[in-house]
Amino acid sequence: MKKVALTVAVLALGLAACETKTENAVENTTVENAVENDAMAADNAVDNALDAAGNAVDNAGEAVENAADATADAAENAAD
Repeated sequence: MKKVALTVAVLALGLAACETKTENAVENTTVENAVENDAMAADNAVDNALDAAGNAVDNAGEAVENAADATADAAENAAD
């Protein structure tokens, strides 16, 4: 009878240990998913900021080009 009780106790401890590991695995997966989502959000934010900066540079270049054209046109008109 003592062997049966000891066996049951060992099995119960084994199951408890497995449950703890399973809970830890679930928690680790949750944390990993949260970190991955945060990393993707940061990556998207950086991409959007770089796109916006690139667009601003392009727009500034076009504004400079338009100003140069306007200056050339004004000089040409003044010469006429």
